[in-house]
Amino acid sequence: MKYLVTNKDKKKFIRSIIQGLILLLLLWLLFNAIFDFNEYKYYDATSIVDNGDKGFIALSYFAVDRDGTNTMISTKRLQEHLEALNKNGYITLTQEDIENYYNNNQTIPQRSMFLMFEDGRRDTAIFSTPLLEKYNYIGTILSYGNKFQEKEPKFLSPKDLERLKKSTFWEMGTNGYRLAYINVFDRYDNYLGELHSDEYSALSKYIGRNYNHYLMDFIRDENKIPKENYDQMKNRINTDYMLMEEVYKEELGEMPKAYVLMHSNTGQYGSNKNVSAINEELIKKYFVMNFNREGFSLNDKKTNIYDLTRMQPQAYWYPNHLLMRIKADIDEDIIFIDGDSNIKKDWDTISGVAEFRKSSIIVTSEPEGRGLIRLNKNNNYLNYALHTTLTGNVLGTQTIYLRADEELNRYLSIKIKNNNLYIEENGKEIFALDLNKHDEMIFQSIEENQLEALNHEYKLYKKNIKKYKNPTKMQTQNKVEVKDVRTVEDGAEEFIPEIQINELGNRKLDIYLRDNKLSVDIDNKVAVKDLPISIKGPGYIYLESAWGEYGYSQRNIADDVYDGVFEDLVITDIDNEYGIIYINKLQGKELIQEKILSRWNTIINWFIRNL
Repeated sequence: MKYLVTNKDKKKFIRSIIQGLILLLLLWLLFNAIFDFNEYKYYDATSIVDNGDKGFIALSYFAVDRDGTNTMISTKRLQEHLEALNKNGYITLTQEDIENYYNNNQTIPQRSMFLMFEDGRRDTAIFSTPLLEKYNYIGTILSYGNKFQEKEPKFLSPKDLERLKKSTFWEMGTNGYRLAYINVFDRYDNYLGELHSDEYSALSKYIGRNYNHYLMDFIRDENKIPKENYDQMKNRINTDYMLMEEVYKEELGEMPKAYVLMHSNTGQYGSNKNVSAINEELIKKYFVMNFNREGFSLNDKKTNIYDLTRMQPQAYWYPNHLLMRIKADIDEDIIFIDGDSNIKKDWDTISGVAEFRKSSIIVTSEPEGRGLIRLNKNNNYLNYALHTTLTGNVLGTQTIYLRADEELNRYLSIKIKNNNLYIEENGKEIFALDLNKHDEMIFQSIEENQLEALNHEYKLYKKNIKKYKNPTKMQTQNKVEVKDVRTVEDGAEEFIPEIQINELGNRKLDIYLRDNKLSVDIDNKVAVKDLPISIKGPGYIYLESAWGEYGYSQRNIADDVYDGVFEDLVITDIDNEYGIIYINKLQGKELIQEKILSRWNTIINWFIRNL
């Protein structure tokens, strides 16, 4: 009997082979992460010269992903961070080093760093272990005690943690027993009560800043009146620490020395002084050290070992962003990353720092300031077309100055700030455009969004009703009380989501400058056509990044540095697009190679997420 092999069968066969190869690759990566045969080499303590107490920096990464997300740092970006730190002479400390530094007056290297990875994710171990090995760095992996019992596959099991510890490149730490939230209100002041992490994630798009973490306060009702008395609160918090000790000793044989209290930054150990006092007592009972604050990296002898601070580098930070933040904390010289010297030679750095890559220029601002670079070929640029894609985050400012003088007293500027386009002459605004309108965004009304939030909340309550011991009024209703809501067309106010500090930007920008007229296209659509301008003489071209204001970020409270990113920058003759004045864009073989690599990575990432 003959069998007909169809194209569908062939495709299925090929797909099975690819899946098998990628699965083998993942198993190999996990094997290498956990069963590493190299050993961490401890720094030579005898070679340390005591030049005074410089303290140490503490960095804590949320999670590591192969390709990265807006919250999880990519393997490539993490490598760039660690390479930059290594270039600056940073050496990692162990937990014992920190203990001895504070309790036994031990001298530590001038550039010392304590490195942490939070949440105990399996992908973090897989993708960061080879990098720790490469730079001879030791990290502390933080976990939640209750995840051992839930046996979620994305989190490291106790056996995984034991193997990581044996690799010598990892130590154990903890974020606590659970990640849970109390006293939660949505943005419309509806009382949601207590939520575990999955429930919080499901409703996070409707929650503002009115909530707390499990150990930070009394559990309160919708009127913010405590639902528990002092003894009940004390017993609840005590129980959490006891459960933590029980599970770690049972699964790992001991409690970790390092603790990261979630989430304090209150100037004490909780949002309430009575809660703080109990936390402080228990932290000192169970742990050797506690990272109690976030936002700044430097700890020194004046810092309490139970009130340490850490910086959480974000997934979108370029290496100079990290270095600029560290420089502001330690107040010492830092070696920044310049990138490609052949590209750099065409630019003068006026303020901040810049990294030059093939197809992208990253201009990093000073803290609460700006970064500014100038194309130095000549100052005779008059009529031309400028094309680039701006991929700095939405919250912040990326500016291109045209026909500018050397002191930037005279200029024409095209600025994208916080999702708005501004065109200015010598600081005077001559045109403005809300890019939401340019995109023809259709927004809900506030009333519609409020109804949507309630529907999602009640859907969650109905699903979990059996777990509520003392359900709130909302939790027992299980459905929205139907009422009429007005749309924007009915005259209701628009609901425009607040820009988050980690919201990624991507704007294609085409500028056409001819004599006394300026045209700008954004994302291949006309933003302004033949705008009259008065700046008529030739001049320099500048690129600028600027910190605008503090955006909301629960995980990164004090980020005042901004990366302006100018990709595929091409400047051409206004009458001849092939008349190149300046270009920083992949072409030819490099472009083909990049596309092939990008396509391959897309395939691998799809299988990683879907296997």
